[in-house]
Amino acid sequence: MGRSFKLLYKYMHETVYDSKQACDCLMRVLLIKHVCSLHLFICSECGNHLSDPSELVSTSFRGRTGPAWLFSKVINICEGQYEDRMMTTGQHTIVDIYCSNCRNNVGWKYEDSSEESQKYKKGKYILEKALLSFLVIDKCGKEHKFELKSSDCDF
Repeated sequence: MGRSFKLLYKYMHETVYDSKQACDCLMRVLLIKHVCSLHLFICSECGNHLSDPSELVSTSFRGRTGPAWLFSKVINICEGQYEDRMMTTGQHTIVDIYCSNCRNNVGWKYEDSSEESQKYKKGKYILEKALLSFLVIDKCGKEHKFELKSSDCDF
């Protein structure tokens, strides 16, 4: 991932999210270094930024809607209530996560696991592929949105 994305990602983490501020920052970043594209996973419902490919840990998970991906960091989300849930890999304490803009459920966060072999998931996020889109911002600042379908190949 290029320097441009890292600057935007850092900016969004260190400030209270405001779409106008983020947009202004994005324009500054693209003016500073416009040779690389930005790639983002976004909410398919409203386009809110959720994560970037460098945070993708695994593509071999299943969610309620089908294929799901494990991420180390996700932004612009709200958390629901903690609950213990039996999953295919055992008992986990999870919290559902929602897009902070449209409030659609986009996946969950692993808080703990009863299985020692599953502890690596703690603090990581599942985003359901069917609830995501992929945004590419080219060097001219033009946005290209791609829907992620179950039949699409994984990254």
